[in-house]
Amino acid sequence: MPVNHTVFSQYEAKLAGLERKSRLRALAPRQGVDFTSNDYLGLASAPRLKAAFADAMERGVPAGAGGSRLLRGNHCEHEALELEAAAFFGGEKAIYFNSGFAANVALFATLPLRQDLVLYDALIHASVHDGIAAGKAQAIAVPHHQVEAFEREIIRWRGQGGRGRPWIAVESLYSMDGDRAPLVALADLAERHDGFLVVDEAHATGVFGPDGRGLAAELEGRRNVLALHTCGKALGLSGALLSLPAVFADYLINRARGFIYSTAPSPLMAAAVRETLRMIADEPWRRLRLAELVSFAGEELQRRLGVTPSGSQILPIMIGDNARSLRIAACLQQGGFDVRAIRPPTVPEGTARLRIAVTLNVDESEIAAMAELLALALREEAA
Repeated sequence: MPVNHTVFSQYEAKLAGLERKSRLRALAPRQGVDFTSNDYLGLASAPRLKAAFADAMERGVPAGAGGSRLLRGNHCEHEALELEAAAFFGGEKAIYFNSGFAANVALFATLPLRQDLVLYDALIHASVHDGIAAGKAQAIAVPHHQVEAFEREIIRWRGQGGRGRPWIAVESLYSMDGDRAPLVALADLAERHDGFLVVDEAHATGVFGPDGRGLAAELEGRRNVLALHTCGKALGLSGALLSLPAVFADYLINRARGFIYSTAPSPLMAAAVRETLRMIADEPWRRLRLAELVSFAGEELQRRLGVTPSGSQILPIMIGDNARSLRIAACLQQGGFDVRAIRPPTVPEGTARLRIAVTLNVDESEIAAMAELLALALREEAA
């Protein structure tokens, strides 16, 4: 039976609308000097990780799990990784998920109960939004970094008869701005109101904290703190480790649909993640070198563009207009630098930007050359 092409017209119209707003997306190859990846410590191609894969294969560790963890997919490498990760990060227990997105969806769809309240920073990652949408608890967005606003919402909720527990959701280091959450104040707030703090450490794990344990390292181990450590950014691999109280881990194993009904992560990858945790602990030179590059990049951007550095490896260059951000990114890409434009809905309307990521895949000369071309492109746009 021939396909009636009119069935696609609504989708085509929506795509055309995105294109008119300069919001249409497409896959692009990786090329040019890396100023866009999250491989902050340069581990993705590290010889030591390649050797860890080879060793695991030699030991007979399979590439695929063959089923969910609750069926035959559970492997001793998963269990060894979770034990080591719990000890490393300081949580009572850890669960290894296929991705940080999957972990956040499972957590927020499962742990906050119907009578609870989820309060999330307005700039929280999309995965938290999806988890909340799949859950049963009431949820409220709170202005970015406003500890007092979190408390006001909790007090208002209690005054209206709220009887459950509040859940506060933040990122420790925000992926599009490079700024840090006031974690200690938020943890104290959660404790004061008999609630929980969930910290997404995606962009801090490996880069900050003692042995690269993240910005929430001093808080992990508290009974009211849960932390997500993704493995696909500074750790150079894939998957995510959720560090949390043991009772929550057991509850997720029994009730989280995304865990129960998904094929388990690759045991081979789990073996490599065990090695990368050892690497970030015993190769501190990577964090030190990254800090040098971040400082240099911040000075270059401030000197050439007047941009105030974020203080982290994520350096946003605010543009505002979607089309303009695409043109400037294209100029940099043509000059051999892989810098991408970030547009709504990933960031709020009117805040399109270039997201410059500093990694160990670049050096000072490449940073200086990129900053010089960026300054030129901005001047030409303004002319």
